[in-house]
Amino acid sequence: MALTGLFLCFFLIIHLLGNLQLFLPAPQGQIQFNHYSELLSGNILIAIISYVLYFSIFGHAVLALIITIQNRRSGGIYRHDKRSRASKWESRNMGFLGTIILVFLVIHLANFWYVYKFGVIPVDANGRKDLYTVVMNVFAIKWYVIIYSISMVALGYHLRHGVYSATRTLGVYHPKYVRWLKIIGLVYTYSITIGFIAIPIYIYLKQG
Repeated sequence: MALTGLFLCFFLIIHLLGNLQLFLPAPQGQIQFNHYSELLSGNILIAIISYVLYFSIFGHAVLALIITIQNRRSGGIYRHDKRSRASKWESRNMGFLGTIILVFLVIHLANFWYVYKFGVIPVDANGRKDLYTVVMNVFAIKWYVIIYSISMVALGYHLRHGVYSATRTLGVYHPKYVRWLKIIGLVYTYSITIGFIAIPIYIYLKQG
């Protein structure tokens, strides 16, 4: 659970850095983003990493389900406890947050990954699949921007607990470093969350 989670955290950094090209004005942003998209789809090394990514998402979701079931089966003694005083909301609702993220992921992949791989989309001036225009069109839809933003908030809460919990699970824990682990985790969480939310809102407002 910790290993797949941290790998997905690393992927989020790469994904966000690539998506930041959407802030560039057209046609520069269109050219660079489409080149980036083509690079990701046509490189054997990237293809291998993609399979690791798919396995990590699937494995993380399955492990989360297994752990949730185990916790429910053994959780009778905690039914009337006061854990809310000793733990944060997100730590007690990781399953709920994960479900929101999983549903969003299905919608997100259907709108972008599936369309890019199997749909018919226009090409840009350089003959590349114009994923940039697809993104612009999707982020011009208000309800999608709202769903995207809410899902990123859920991701933020999920990360705020998950990053720190994963490092402790893997043994990266020492009283001397706890404070720094928390700070790094919070900086990472807020950077990822705000970064991903800013992109669709910027595009929506720019086109509005």
